[in-house]
Amino acid sequence: MLVNRRISIKSKGNCDIIDITKSVAEEVSGSGLRSGTVAVFVSGSTAGVTTIEYEPGLIDDMQNMWRRLVPEEYPYKHNESWGEDNGYSHIRASMLGASLVVPFVDKALSLGTWQQIIVVDFDTRPRSREVVLQIMGE
Repeated sequence: MLVNRRISIKSKGNCDIIDITKSVAEEVSGSGLRSGTVAVFVSGSTAGVTTIEYEPGLIDDMQNMWRRLVPEEYPYKHNESWGEDNGYSHIRASMLGASLVVPFVDKALSLGTWQQIIVVDFDTRPRSREVVLQIMGE
C-alpha cells in the first residue's frame, strides 16, 4: 500500500536547518501502515534533506562546513545567467540531496537515539517549502 502526504514548512533561508522528525513520525503513525519505508523529498532546487543529531553545536558546525565547502562569494555562472544571487544555494542543495528513505516498524521510525530528519534551506531568502512523503508498507 502507498500513502502520500505533505508537510509544509517555513524557512529563514541562508542555511536554515529545520527538524521535521516529529512531523514525519506523526504522518507515518497516522498512515494506517505498521511497517515499511517513508521516502522524504523536499521540493525545490535550493533545499536538501538528511539526518543529523539536531543540537546547537552541530547545527553551527554544519552551517560553517557549507560556507567553507561552497562559499557564497565565488562568481557563480548561475548568478550571471539569471541575475540572481543564489548559485551557491543550488550547488549546496545538489550535494546534500533532495530525498531520504527511512524504514519504520510498528508505526515508529527506525532512527537512532540522536538521529533527526532535517531540511536545510540554502536559498538566500525565507521560503515556504513542501516536503513530500511517500509512505510504503503494510
